[in-house]
Amino acid sequence: MKFIAHIRESDRERQSMEEHLIGVQTLAESYGEDIGIKHIAGLAGLLHDLGKYTVVFQEYLLKAVRNPEAPPKRGSVDHSTAGGRLLYQLFHTGKIERDKGVLAEIVGNAILSHHSYLQDFLNPDLESNYLQRVRDKEAKELDELPQVVRYFFENVMREEEFYRYVEQAALELKVFLSQESPLSLEARCMFLTKYVFSALIDADRTNTRCFEENISGTTGTTQPRELFGMFYERLMAEMESLAKRSEADPEIKALRKEMSEQCDKFAERPSGIYTLSIPTGGGKTLASLRYALKHAQMYGKKRILFVLPYTTIIEQNAAEVRKVLQDEEHILEHHSNVIEDGNDEDEHMDGKINMRQKLKLAKDNWDSPIIFTTMVQFLSVFYAKSSRDIRRLHHLSESVLVFDEVQKVPVSCVSLFNTALNFLNQFCSSCIVLCTATQPALGFVEHKLHLSPEAEMIANLGDVITAFKRVEIVDCATDEKFNTDKLTEFVIEKMRDVQSALVILNTKSVVRQAYEKLVQRMDGIPVYHLSTSMCAAHRKEILDEIRQLLEDKKKVLCVSTPLIEAGVDVSFECVIRSLAGLDSIAQAAGRCNRHGEHEVQQVYVIDHTEENLNHLPEIERGKKISRRILIDLRRDLSSHGGHLLSVDAMERYFREFYEDFDANLNFPVPKLGSNQTLTNLLFGPVKDNVYFQDYWDNRGERLPLFLVNSYRTAAEHFYVIKDSAASVIVPYGKDGKEIIADLNGGARIEDLSRLLKKAQQYTINLMNHELMRIDKNGGLERCLDGQVLVLGEGAYNQKFGFDAENESWEGLLMG
Repeated sequence: MKFIAHIRESDRERQSMEEHLIGVQTLAESYGEDIGIKHIAGLAGLLHDLGKYTVVFQEYLLKAVRNPEAPPKRGSVDHSTAGGRLLYQLFHTGKIERDKGVLAEIVGNAILSHHSYLQDFLNPDLESNYLQRVRDKEAKELDELPQVVRYFFENVMREEEFYRYVEQAALELKVFLSQESPLSLEARCMFLTKYVFSALIDADRTNTRCFEENISGTTGTTQPRELFGMFYERLMAEMESLAKRSEADPEIKALRKEMSEQCDKFAERPSGIYTLSIPTGGGKTLASLRYALKHAQMYGKKRILFVLPYTTIIEQNAAEVRKVLQDEEHILEHHSNVIEDGNDEDEHMDGKINMRQKLKLAKDNWDSPIIFTTMVQFLSVFYAKSSRDIRRLHHLSESVLVFDEVQKVPVSCVSLFNTALNFLNQFCSSCIVLCTATQPALGFVEHKLHLSPEAEMIANLGDVITAFKRVEIVDCATDEKFNTDKLTEFVIEKMRDVQSALVILNTKSVVRQAYEKLVQRMDGIPVYHLSTSMCAAHRKEILDEIRQLLEDKKKVLCVSTPLIEAGVDVSFECVIRSLAGLDSIAQAAGRCNRHGEHEVQQVYVIDHTEENLNHLPEIERGKKISRRILIDLRRDLSSHGGHLLSVDAMERYFREFYEDFDANLNFPVPKLGSNQTLTNLLFGPVKDNVYFQDYWDNRGERLPLFLVNSYRTAAEHFYVIKDSAASVIVPYGKDGKEIIADLNGGARIEDLSRLLKKAQQYTINLMNHELMRIDKNGGLERCLDGQVLVLGEGAYNQKFGFDAENESWEGLLMG
């Protein structure tokens, strides 16, 4: 009997089991080789679809293809358990060798989970999802396992060769786990499991996509050393030209050049975890790119990732880098997941192709040489319950990762962030750069970030910050209060003396109120609104208009949420910032007199009483600490380094901030108990594992596993933005509407890949309550078999973006 792995939709061509298993093994080996686990990853590839060597599955597959309108019952055949069960039976029963026992658990978990997400070794109910699958589950297809193994040894790999292969994998595991590391053994095993899972999913989906599209496969991305060398030469030429064209203050131009050269020299050092604390307006985008390109070229890195807090900066920085490097093909922007697959358990669909499968196979795996993405996407790769996210993890090895505005890491994610970076640096040969004008104190928390010795790239940082002083912080917050009416009068008064002003407030509702009042009062002066309710393409158009007015030295006023302050390259004569954390005030100041075009300009800090910060505890706490520092400076001008934005003030701010949030740094999960945290679920040691201790107390015996952590439970409770529900495509402009129309008609995987990439520019993220409200009001639509959410025409406003009432007049007119 010829066993089938997949049947192609277009011509009913059949992919044999041998072809698929060996193809996935080869790809997985190439991904695993990057970190010295070629055979561990390859073993997962070899065995992942072992269960398809059953008569039950073959009958199921043929029936599903012949009867697409009435497919077999969901879950009627389990083919992902067989490989994990074989490893358990061979290496986890009888006299167990520790290395092979742990290997069976790590690789077995990846295999069991490749159509869903990693299993818990021990869950909150004191059951082991892993053991239930590999040891306890009874099913007709699993009764065929002896016959399945015989087919495997006859057609894929001879038995003696298989055992040699396992020996090599066990040796790799021993070497991997024996490395000296600040990471606990549990953390190393967790990251290794996720890396293997990532390699397996990407290899499986890539091989399946290549077969379905009838194109040749690949064994991974070649090292683009020549590409990075060419990019470096183009960058240097552009920087030389830019220096000649720049109208910036000569002293600032000289400082930018000096700091850029320091980055270039620093790139010669071995990969590590470093900080780049260039002051706002100091040219850190191009300086960090210069470092990354030179380091990648010298040390043979495979890709460069820029991780930023907001999509606004991604659009701006990616456009700038494309222009400088004169390249469109090799630079990827990844803003958000248009498709959410957190509950994508689709084993029942494997082997045949439908819309859900095409979306799963669409290329979205971060294999470009230069990538721009968000902090949300980066953290989701490691910790979210999504096979689409974790598929990208292995591509972070042998890379240069530049984290811009790293102070924006959410408090609850600080320990998870630090631990992921420590893993990438030590085990994945990746170089980490923390790039910001306001370095957070990530070394003062329990799960510390292990910076390299002499980690700061910029020499004499205090002197540089003083030399870059282009603004004066004016404290209007400690002795008076502002409401929207008072703020309006304040802005009107300032606009009499300046050509341009930027108002930054902490909440979208207050921003909108202030905007509407100022539009009424600003006779003849253009007023703009910016918030995350607007899609990326919309915000870009607004920012382009603002930049043109600024360049033409015409009057302009912008009212924005904090999204504008993290690296957006605009320069206003005056900035008014609602009181918040010191890092936010510093970033807001960076939008004022950015290039030293004028003498020292004013940044006014106010206290807006109408902002509701009840659901924004980090902003509220940061506001209180900043107020205390402002009061100290009023009493004694020499305190905290003499000014609000000094290194001393910033260090004091972050120390207090993290001390105040100490209980939150490890991502508490109160639903699972008062002391339960994500860090403990993922990599807490046995002695601190509540579930393990309860299991022992209740059953009077140890859990018969080496690993006892709860990967799936942790992923189910992880989030970067609390209450965030889903990404939704919006009908903004001609392109937004065309994307929605094309997605409704898209069929080929290649077309879907292109459309989903383009759709990111026309996507917003909605909270659960927003999603429910707009759905109730009839403003939510679905396409691609319900996999993609789309806003109706009436639910998107051309000034404010998302309209929960679904009453946008523009949409109603078009209806």
